[in-house]
Amino acid sequence: MPSPSDAAAAAATIRCGAAASTLPRLDEAISEAVAEAVAQLAGRRPDLAVVFVSSAYGEAIRPTLEGVHDLVDAGCLIGGTAEGVLANAVEYENGPAVAVWLASLPQATITPLPLEYSQTADGGTFLGWPERFTWPADAAVLLLADPFSFPVDSLISRLADDRPGLPIIGGMASGGSRPGGNTLVMDRQTYDAGAVGVIIGGGVRIRPVVSQGCRPIGQPFVVTRAEDNMLFELGGRPAFGRLQELYGTLDDHDRQLVRTSLHVGRVASEYQDRFERGDFLVRNVVGADPETGVVAVGDCIRTGQTVQFHVRDAATAHDDLVELLARSAARQAAGGLVFTCNGRGSRMFKTASHDAGCLQEMLGPLPVAGFFAQGEIGPIGPKNCLHGFTASIALFEPAG
Repeated sequence: MPSPSDAAAAAATIRCGAAASTLPRLDEAISEAVAEAVAQLAGRRPDLAVVFVSSAYGEAIRPTLEGVHDLVDAGCLIGGTAEGVLANAVEYENGPAVAVWLASLPQATITPLPLEYSQTADGGTFLGWPERFTWPADAAVLLLADPFSFPVDSLISRLADDRPGLPIIGGMASGGSRPGGNTLVMDRQTYDAGAVGVIIGGGVRIRPVVSQGCRPIGQPFVVTRAEDNMLFELGGRPAFGRLQELYGTLDDHDRQLVRTSLHVGRVASEYQDRFERGDFLVRNVVGADPETGVVAVGDCIRTGQTVQFHVRDAATAHDDLVELLARSAARQAAGGLVFTCNGRGSRMFKTASHDAGCLQEMLGPLPVAGFFAQGEIGPIGPKNCLHGFTASIALFEPAG
């Protein structure tokens, strides 16, 4: 017989379940996926449920999600619409599909977070924060947001001031093509704007893995002159001249990537001796002028920051994800949520279900669910960011 200490340890263990369904009726698809995910919880009631619904279900989405809490008996439920979903090792990019993720999280603190942005004379405010709230240990935020109505960058900036170092992981709903076209759900309430999420901590810790799919080329430079998004000088010399020098050292493959997919990464935290993958916030190069020597980037750059040129292709994106997942392999995750860009999947990779399959190969078997997002949220170093072409993954582990 197991000892009392063994029984207590088992009772405190995180358990997750994940499943998908492609049944044509949305309520039946959710019920099927829920039943399969519940079976993986060994008789426990889920403390958290996350449901992703592909936009292919059309007009059935809103009324079904209004009653989804009756189909999923969970302490807290969030979800939303998506262009495509994934569960475990399979990505469902086309046609009707539902992904359901359930978690039993003993000793965890889970606080619902229905957020609304309201424009005010002072600039704007976020409504929906819990009153008299005490942050739990190892707190993180899971967030699903509507891209047409919710300024995630502003929320990230606000939380960076109020709660520095707090990880925010999630994605922008991708199912709707116009304002009001997405549906978000929290428990028994649906929304066509704003954001839904949870603050989670206590007995569970979320480990973020954020793969931007790029690799650095050349060497890092300190920005010695910049204005807004324009790089004038790197290491005391014109930025375009630095790029020309780098181009001359590359092979034909990397030269082609420079011509078609050049990026600049700025270091998220300067307080380290060396920089590697995962240390840079990567943004597109949007222009370059050989006459003035200026390189324009899709981000604001400040003098004194450290930057490095980057490139992206399918092979690089694969290697980047594998390397970052390998760093998490030493700790056994109980489950995960995946927010991958709708520009990845079959649009980027020749291998079907690339990101989902890669996650299972590196860390599986692991109950995971997720969706193809219109923008991915996740931290680079201590700073949260809104990304593109990124896989942002939340791995659930016991605290401590």
